[in-house]
Amino acid sequence: MRLERVAAHVPAGARLADIGSDHGYLPVALMRRGAIAAAVAGEVALTPFRSAERTVRENGLDQRISVRLANGLAAIEPEDGITAISLCGMGGETIRDILDSGKARLSGQERLILQPNGGEQPLRQWLMENGYRILCEEVLRENRFDYEIIIAERAGPVMYTAEELYFGPLQMQARSPAFLLKWQRRLRQKQRTLTHFARARQAVPEEKVQDIARQARWISELLA
Repeated sequence: MRLERVAAHVPAGARLADIGSDHGYLPVALMRRGAIAAAVAGEVALTPFRSAERTVRENGLDQRISVRLANGLAAIEPEDGITAISLCGMGGETIRDILDSGKARLSGQERLILQPNGGEQPLRQWLMENGYRILCEEVLRENRFDYEIIIAERAGPVMYTAEELYFGPLQMQARSPAFLLKWQRRLRQKQRTLTHFARARQAVPEEKVQDIARQARWISELLA
């Protein structure tokens, strides 16, 4: 379901770079549907790289999908003419670091299709600082996990508030059922953490207590 939702955000006819492609399922599925024109599947580790090669070969797509062993955006060459980049299934900080260290490989014309497993806030912060506007966001729940999908394109300076970076600017407006349920669960977690801090034998750093308390307050206000 998660990859289906990601796939839905890849523009028709795109030249896709799927970074951290794992088994290469996303570019293969899109290519088989005729939804994209070309693809690069980038993988930094040898075992998933071999898995992606096998998936591409078994589907007879060796000529259309290039599988590359490379670190992050180093998998992309200028002649690929990439128009969309997907980074899915890793922490938001990891996605941010891949984008940041691979900045030289970004033309600024690509659509970024990001599916972080947590760490959405620092990822949104990077997007804002680098002139990327968030065009679309969604929350979905699969196998008892809440996943977020963030679509962004470079569009010049953009400013988000601290709360918008935390919750997602578009999510705050749309308030989808999945989004509200996610934050209801998060609020219970934060409240449990604060209770645990209050009972803890060792003193918890005040800064940490205040940080969690502020997050709990933001969530309470959001859900009010």
